[in-house]
Amino acid sequence: MDLLNHIKQNARNNKKRIVLPESFEERTLKAADILLSEDLAEIILIGQPEKLNKKAKKLELINLSKATVINPENHSKEREYSEIMVELRKSKGLTKNQALSLLKDPLYLATLLIKSGDADGEVAGADNSTGDVLRPAFQYIKTIPGVNVVSGAFLMILKNKSFGQNGVMVFADCAVNPNPTAEQLAEIAVSSAKTAKSIAGIDPRIAMLSFSTKGSAKHEMVDKVCTAADIAKKIDPTLQIDGEFQVDAAIVEAVAKKKAPGSEIAGNANVLVFPSLESGNIAYKLVERLAGAVALGPILQGLAAPVNDLSRGCSVNDIVNLVAITANQASGY
Repeated sequence: MDLLNHIKQNARNNKKRIVLPESFEERTLKAADILLSEDLAEIILIGQPEKLNKKAKKLELINLSKATVINPENHSKEREYSEIMVELRKSKGLTKNQALSLLKDPLYLATLLIKSGDADGEVAGADNSTGDVLRPAFQYIKTIPGVNVVSGAFLMILKNKSFGQNGVMVFADCAVNPNPTAEQLAEIAVSSAKTAKSIAGIDPRIAMLSFSTKGSAKHEMVDKVCTAADIAKKIDPTLQIDGEFQVDAAIVEAVAKKKAPGSEIAGNANVLVFPSLESGNIAYKLVERLAGAVALGPILQGLAAPVNDLSRGCSVNDIVNLVAITANQASGY
């Protein structure tokens, strides 16, 4: 767990303002209490103060008094935020009244806090779908210039340290794009390399995965993965990337020598880019449950500011860990 401790220490050293819009949710409140007690971030909760205080007392959460609480029904910045919204969405015909109405929604308000510079990042999704969490972010925070694809990566901390880089791997996309094009897969690979460097602290060796290794099968799905690898190299010629690989050829050196001799990535990959959302999502959950790995994420890649989406089956610790990661993203790690 050295990586997680490193991430948390970075969060302590570079205190960021992280907004949690689901303050009505018990796991979120418990996580906020831990985050404040461990001094991992400045926490902004969105909700009605009276209800929040009542719930905190019931749950015996003694640190929530340190959090900033913003009431979506009545706060001092609603006019300022509504003007930002109208300006950004005027081409879509958004009116001032519509903007004011949207600001009653904690997910939209959280996004405007970030857009206006009043918060550094957001974590949500314990009680909302991915679509509901991401929609305001797409509309108001938008993507990094030059990036068209938002994707979701998991840091996988494995018990078997022979895989990845001392047991640390990055899996993507496991959260956002159901059936990415070759161009989108290429951007996912580039974004995942940045996540591997900045959050996991590893030198990325990227394997583009398929059901074929170096031409062992012929299919349009295989062609897409090969094309994606070529596009990624053009986007960033410094990338260590290869494919297409079956997963055993990507991570097991003995298999790589037989299936992909001469590849510098085969057998040594620490970043796995999956050809579809279903394969990525299934893979990380299988590794988490069957191999006892720790899955940190999903870490959303490509947005202009960090907004991260939880699984609705998340634990309190999952929320704590993702807030620490979000703080690292906001710090530029």
